[in-house]
Amino acid sequence: MTSRKGAAKARRREEFLAELGGAGDVFAREERRREKDAEAREAARRKRGCESKQRYASRYEAEATISECREHGAPPLHAYRCPYCNGWHLTSKPER
Repeated sequence: MTSRKGAAKARRREEFLAELGGAGDVFAREERRREKDAEAREAARRKRGCESKQRYASRYEAEATISECREHGAPPLHAYRCPYCNGWHLTSKPER
């Protein structure tokens, strides 16, 4: 039967972690990996959703461009405010 004392439990825990080969910071490493992955996903979203698109300083400029595109036979376009740069971009998706 094993001891119920806190020091004995701590010693058994340390022995167990030593057998694993120093896996004491496994959760910290996993957390860092998840944070790094989240940053990479956010950077990809920003690049795809903002940096690769033409930015317009105002809604008026975006609407003027939509009018010009419509004259040349482009599909229906809509302007939307970008959450990343606070500028305006165009999309062919229906307005929400």
